[in-house]
Amino acid sequence: MNLSILLNGVQEDLEGVAELGDERARQIARRLAESIESSLRLKLLDLLAQAAVEVSSSLPSGHVEIRLAGEEPEFVYVDTAGESSGALGEELSARITLRLSDKLKLAVEKAADREGVSTNTWIVRAIARAAESRPARSSGKRLTGYAQS
Repeated sequence: MNLSILLNGVQEDLEGVAELGDERARQIARRLAESIESSLRLKLLDLLAQAAVEVSSSLPSGHVEIRLAGEEPEFVYVDTAGESSGALGEELSARITLRLSDKLKLAVEKAADREGVSTNTWIVRAIARAAESRPARSSGKRLTGYAQS
């Protein structure tokens, strides 16, 4: 999905309206169009994220995500039909107590809602991703010597 085409269209519309005025009106319209681009891009991304959540809620399995490739968003369907409820295909049996600030708890709940999953599932997935992405520590390698400046 190319948001740049939409944003350029809005800029051209503003500049077209400015053509009705003098040179100063055209300059103001051009500056206004440039200044609202980032704000408008964020609003469009928010709208697309809301659409993804709405579509996900009507799917029998899986969910739709918005992913950014550079500055351009794309809808991606994530099929969770074959996944078990556990992380990494394991049965969930261990329990822990987790204390969060109210602000962080609210942020986690919103993220889970955006993905269309329970808060518990979201936390389990986040922990699993973090645990998988840790680089293996190498031990026994040491650099010795001195330096001069």
